Amino acid sequence: MPASSVIAAAALLAAAPAPADHGIVCTSDHQCSTRMSADQVLHVAERMVLDRKFAEVRPLLAALENAPQYKMERQFLLGYVAVETGDLDAAARAFRAVLRDHPEQTRVRLELARVLMAQGKDAAADHHFRLAAQRADLPPEIERTIRASRAIIRSRRNWYFNVDFGLAPDNNINSATNSETQATTFEADGRPVELVLDKDARRRSGVGQTLGLQAGARLSVAPRLALAIDASGNIVNQRGTRADDIATEIALGPEISFTAGTRLSLQGVGAARWYGGKAIQKGGGARLTAQKDLSAGQRLTGRFELRRYDSDYGPDYAGWSFAGSAGYERVVKQVMIASVTGFARREALSAPAYSSVELGVNAGIGGELSHGVNAGLSASLSRAWYDAPITWLSPDTRKDWRLFARANVGLRSIRVLGFSPSITYTFSRNASGLALYDTTRHRLQFALARYF
Repeated sequence: MPASSVIAAAALLAAAPAPADHGIVCTSDHQCSTRMSADQVLHVAERMVLDRKFAEVRPLLAALENAPQYKMERQFLLGYVAVETGDLDAAARAFRAVLRDHPEQTRVRLELARVLMAQGKDAAADHHFRLAAQRADLPPEIERTIRASRAIIRSRRNWYFNVDFGLAPDNNINSATNSETQATTFEADGRPVELVLDKDARRRSGVGQTLGLQAGARLSVAPRLALAIDASGNIVNQRGTRADDIATEIALGPEISFTAGTRLSLQGVGAARWYGGKAIQKGGGARLTAQKDLSAGQRLTGRFELRRYDSDYGPDYAGWSFAGSAGYERVVKQVMIASVTGFARREALSAPAYSSVELGVNAGIGGELSHGVNAGLSASLSRAWYDAPITWLSPDTRKDWRLFARANVGLRSIRVLGFSPSITYTFSRNASGLALYDTTRHRLQFALARYF
């Protein structure tokens, strides 16, 4: 059958009289059919959907599969019919199919957000509402609807859970230098002595197994007041135990929602990280977080944390940590979110040689592309100054430049038991005047992720 035309039963077109140029053919048993162009069938299908003739329109939508030039329109109508007949899963699939090829379609994005909200997937719905709100030419009534929908989501959002697992080839699993020696301030016979680093103190490569978990809940206490609970855990298992890396964190406290998209939370935090079976840091503190939604998909963020740590590596590594950041986000091209964040950190440990101040900036962009691809790029650059020299290594105080970059690609259009594949590449460089702390690291992660 040519793509430019389809054949449908004349009885299905009774609600919408055929255009005058239709050729109607009837057989001797009084069965009639008509030959119509694809655009005529689409016109009739749209009228039938508006008249809520959902059962009758299905054959026409099936016939439009032979007209690839109307793929977007057909998928949208299929999604609309599915919504109105209560098949939310089919509706979400249809709307996502449109956005895979046409991520700029705001109307479709709003319909998908409405479906996700009805399914209870509030985080995903809020993401799509935010992208849609970036359009400067939205009618006022649509803007009000988006604001009202996001307010409902904020008021009822009560939990989230994300999980991912995979493999991570890494050329520096112990974040160590590749230098074989490190100069010291010790002298023998009036000459400096160089420290020969054994294999455990030098860079090692490997392929680790990874597991990441993020979960949280917002439990309503009163209007605009909730108890915010957030928890995360990340595990990297390497061959043996020397480079196993496990980090956990839990935060708990009140969150207040104000008018005009402002939120403020104060949480107590407990955290620990183990490396090679020993706790690098363990302790807790407090976190203050603020968020302000502006117009046209823009947002301001701020955070301040203070923590007290102990360490199994000795009392020199115990002490206080203070960190603050301020950021700006905005929706770009209706599908991407760009951000820039400035940050500062103070590590006030028992030993001045390990205490430092770090200042830096982070920038990134990420979001949905066509064909169901999610992608993101980010990078940060910072400078760290230490309080005192490590006297046995150098008379000079340590200063580092730190560069970190990350690129990730995910395919949400592919799902296996609800999990979608992703690839993430990370690069880190610590440029230090001390060879012992001068490191470079490349890491890939192949993972399957699911977002509940």
